Amino acid sequence: MTPDFLIIGAGATGLATALELADAGADVAVIERGQAGQESTWAGGGILSPLPPWAYGDAVNALSDYSRALFPDWCADLRARSGVDVELRHTGMLILPPHDTTTATTWCEAHGWRWTTRDSGDFLPGAGREALWLPDVDQARNPRLVRALRGAALARGIRLLESTEARALRVDGDRVTGVDTDGGPLAAAACIVAAGAWSGILPGLDGFGRRIWPVRGQMLLFQCAPDTLATVILENGRYLIPRADGHILAGSTLEDVGFDKSVTTEARASLLDFAHRLLPALGPDNLTGQWSGLRPGSPDNIPAIGRHPRLANLYLNSGHFRYGVTMAPGSARLLRALIENAPPPIAPEPYRPE
Repeated sequence: MTPDFLIIGAGATGLATALELADAGADVAVIERGQAGQESTWAGGGILSPLPPWAYGDAVNALSDYSRALFPDWCADLRARSGVDVELRHTGMLILPPHDTTTATTWCEAHGWRWTTRDSGDFLPGAGREALWLPDVDQARNPRLVRALRGAALARGIRLLESTEARALRVDGDRVTGVDTDGGPLAAAACIVAAGAWSGILPGLDGFGRRIWPVRGQMLLFQCAPDTLATVILENGRYLIPRADGHILAGSTLEDVGFDKSVTTEARASLLDFAHRLLPALGPDNLTGQWSGLRPGSPDNIPAIGRHPRLANLYLNSGHFRYGVTMAPGSARLLRALIENAPPPIAPEPYRPE
């Protein structure tokens, strides 16, 4: 059976898009080169906010804000479908100096973000510093989100073809007829590319290698008592993220190394030093893991969402860089509206693939 939509990529963006279209009545299949959600979706930290929001332009914040507002109901729906709790937590975020307080607070006031100043000693041991507190920042636990999305997709009847690598788009004139995979050709009435960092190298998407590219990020994981840290901490672009069970993530690097997913001793040492300096309870003795993921880099962190400029039945939903999880439900609903020629929930122009 030829699906109405064949989605390339089963990360948060691809599976969220699949669910949106299936809920609209479409027959949807998803192919994934590995296992669903095991690339940047699994590897990220799950902070549901740009870091920090005033460092990004209106396009990033418009999509992020829209998507963040969807998260509580979206996660509840995923739990009802899959039985998996995403662990959406309302922890807030403390932003340590250095930062331009005037710029930050002016932006917050203009965009309706609650803020106050807090002594960092309220959350971290030792002498306190005046820090900026954003109480409304949430987080989701990435591996649990992967399980919830995969389970919800299967429960909805979406065909999920894992270990199936897209080799090239099959193009006839101005239309895509399907995808060549390592297991043979697959036909489709329309295709959606949501392949994350690999979107830019898919044959048939000529030129998008300059629009979407891989950026490696490395993370560390520590095991502590559940009450060791109560909030997300951000300092100079690096962060600590506390999980409900006491795990604490420290991240992350930004490395232009192509498709190299290896981890390095240099990143381990740098992140370990950062984590231990802020929270001495984090050290080699309770360091339990190190990993890397490849983010889909894009200019100014603005994803490509919409119809391909040349191929009439090809769509893109990729290039979310650091905020693929944050933007997943909002991006999926925006693309669904564009496909259905319905009024879009936010202005779509900044995300046009061209």
